[in-house]
Amino acid sequence: MTDEEPAGSADDAEDRGASDDNRVATDGGTADGGTADGGTVTREGLAEESAAESAAEASYPSRSTVRHWLTTTNHKDVGILYVVTSLFFLLLGGLLAWLMRIQLWESRAVGEGILSAMAYNQAVSAHGLVMVFWFLSPFAFGFANYVVPLQIGADDLAFPRLNALSFWLYLSSGLLFVVSFFQGGTFAGGWTMYAPLNLPTFTPDVGANTAILALVLFVVSVTVSSVNFLTSMHRMRAEGLTLRRLPIFSWSILLTVWMMLFAFAALLAALLILSSDRILGTAYFVQETAGGTLLWTHLFWFFGHPEVYIVFFPALGIMAEVFQTFTGRRIVGRKWFIAAMVLVALQSFAVWMHHMFLTGINLQIKTLFMVTTIGISLPFDLMVFALIYTLVKGRVRFTTPFLFAFGGLLLFILGGITGVFLGAIVLDYEFRGTYWVVAHFHYVMVGGVTALVGGLYYWFPKITGRMYDEFLGKAHFAAYFVGFNLLYFPMFVAWETPRRVFQYETGMTPWHRLATVGAFVLGLSFVLMFYNLTKSAFGGERVGNTPWEFSRTAEWAVSSPPPRENFPGVPSYGSGHLMFRSEGATDGGVAVDADAPTAEPEHSGHPSHDDHADHASYWPFAVSVGAFLLFLGLSGIREGSLAEGIAGSIYGFAAVVGGALVLGSLVAWAIEPFDAPEGGFGEAWPFDGVENGKLGMWIFLASDVVLFGGFVGAYVFTRVAAGWVGWQPVPEDPIPGLVNTYILLASSFTVVLALVAAQKEHRWGLLASLTATFVLGIGFLGNKALEWQHLFHEGVDPTATVQASTFFLTTGLHAAHVIAGLLGALYLLGRSIGGAYLTDHRPVEYFGLYWHFVDIVWLFLFPLFYIL
Repeated sequence: MTDEEPAGSADDAEDRGASDDNRVATDGGTADGGTADGGTVTREGLAEESAAESAAEASYPSRSTVRHWLTTTNHKDVGILYVVTSLFFLLLGGLLAWLMRIQLWESRAVGEGILSAMAYNQAVSAHGLVMVFWFLSPFAFGFANYVVPLQIGADDLAFPRLNALSFWLYLSSGLLFVVSFFQGGTFAGGWTMYAPLNLPTFTPDVGANTAILALVLFVVSVTVSSVNFLTSMHRMRAEGLTLRRLPIFSWSILLTVWMMLFAFAALLAALLILSSDRILGTAYFVQETAGGTLLWTHLFWFFGHPEVYIVFFPALGIMAEVFQTFTGRRIVGRKWFIAAMVLVALQSFAVWMHHMFLTGINLQIKTLFMVTTIGISLPFDLMVFALIYTLVKGRVRFTTPFLFAFGGLLLFILGGITGVFLGAIVLDYEFRGTYWVVAHFHYVMVGGVTALVGGLYYWFPKITGRMYDEFLGKAHFAAYFVGFNLLYFPMFVAWETPRRVFQYETGMTPWHRLATVGAFVLGLSFVLMFYNLTKSAFGGERVGNTPWEFSRTAEWAVSSPPPRENFPGVPSYGSGHLMFRSEGATDGGVAVDADAPTAEPEHSGHPSHDDHADHASYWPFAVSVGAFLLFLGLSGIREGSLAEGIAGSIYGFAAVVGGALVLGSLVAWAIEPFDAPEGGFGEAWPFDGVENGKLGMWIFLASDVVLFGGFVGAYVFTRVAAGWVGWQPVPEDPIPGLVNTYILLASSFTVVLALVAAQKEHRWGLLASLTATFVLGIGFLGNKALEWQHLFHEGVDPTATVQASTFFLTTGLHAAHVIAGLLGALYLLGRSIGGAYLTDHRPVEYFGLYWHFVDIVWLFLFPLFYIL
């Protein structure tokens, strides 16, 4: 490849294999490689130098203190925290699976075996929830946190403190779920939480409330992380690194995060409604409600089916990276591979109803979703064939990462084939609710885990600077692959076993015993992994930039582990391959020493190394502690005992303390000096000229659109199911709603005046406009409170009817957004008194975007609840 040819972008370069000879500056010298996804990094010259080892150690931050891990905002540290924590939840989910398999050693009557009927239901439900939410996605995003900024040429993610917050909220949500086991028992209604089994009538324990609120907190963590990743990947890419040249793993994460942003917003709507039913006594999902059970199914599976691809896409990206490295060639048909991923991501939101073939939905709609379900397999076929053809055309080296990636592909192919049966309406009638579904589901999901484990081995030398034991790694794969198939393949044979029960026909006993043996072999295989990686992390062979012969992405161009600032200069692909430029460098790039300090131009968006090294904050951790206490307290406040719960119980005390800690920590966060990377110094299409903060706000509001869409959709669905004409509206008087409409429209005007005043550096105009906005917001809430008080006096409260439930909960969610906006306005007022925002009006603009969105939402809610 010549300097004139764009690195990693020429599709006719696919057949060149490992012959590309791009050069990249490294530790005082050069190593082959460094294209975005098309060059190579060789091992030549990097095997031994003790000087390089000591230099890498000197450049890496100390991790010997608890304080460091509690306050770090560095993306690599957060990635390690994600990986380690997710492996803990893997152990928890695995132990629950072992309990289930022991119970299934033979068909038992109720009350026999090591688990009672309720305990078995809890184990099944908790195993599914832990594995899907607290292990699979966080495990993948541990790698994403560590690797993606390196691959895109960024010093860090766009919002480092939000990145730390996303992890601590994730950990708090997981610990909250663990606590649910000790509150009379955790949730026992299945990981899909179907209504009405998700209501207190069937799962009455406080632990069930806690488990659901833990999921709410987890979704908040995901939303924070999604906003951060999308802003970073669209605004923080190095010069010359266009979307077309983006490495496939980074592409897989980009698409995954877009799916997460919308799918988890739908789940959040479902969980908030469910939490309201359980804690406040609203009536969305009660058996008497028309369509309540079907409503939950729609909301859940609109999230649930994209979640399959959210889990599998990072595994797919790892397969592609590993196959490229260990075959010595690019993925065959790279641009079509990426196009297929984009198509799957879009189609994933149009197939959810194939999970509902057994419901009363009419046959025409079922047939439509059968077509979309079968259709989504076509782009997956393209990707599978691209991976297989890459193996055929390359020279395979059977390392541990390759074995796990290849094994994951084989398992996924079998899972995909068996899934086609479930996409056909007639066959779904036969297989639904049986162990065929269990086997198919695990061949797909745990097949993805197989590739993720390959990613752990693949990036282990980069993360630790040491090599794992290859023999133990291959032994782990052998035990894992054998145990996996012993566990799950017999389920296809014993498919007539009903899922989620421990009684089955005695003729199936040999197959269930074989599956139980496989479960223990699979679980014990991870003992080899933990021993291997723990031993190697402290005593493994030292590695240079890369231990692999053909490494194609930028993370392999820096030391192992990477320095805190990631790169020895400003990364650039402008010349066609990766170079590190110092201040004043020409477009051709200037190679710099990785250990030498580099001065960047102010407009580059890269903070200086010293500034970057000081990035630490206690407040993300403090916010998560407060959120843990707040949600724990809310779990114990039951219907009809709200005042008593707040005033007298330990749950009420925890809620008050937690809420105060969250609010206080957010205020301290806001006033804490912290310089985050600016972005926009390289490739930022299609968001050139949009600041990180503005883009982050737009992305957050996009998820909020789906959240409100879930609530509005629930209202419309429930009203249609109950009969649109016969629906009794709440409230009957539209005047309070009309007054509030005028109030919010006026407040939007004052927000515009505030921005204009800030732009003109008119301090008193800014203060007056923000004050008017705050007063109008208080007026909106006051008028809403009077309206609610009148309805309560008339005997209409959230628990009265489903009509009242939909009104109070949807408008209550909007009121909560208004309260959040008022807190933001109050903060802006306090800062503007001291003269802030006159030279930098961006915070006022970002606040305006949020406030205008809240006003627009009300313009939809007003006619929906007051007029129609």
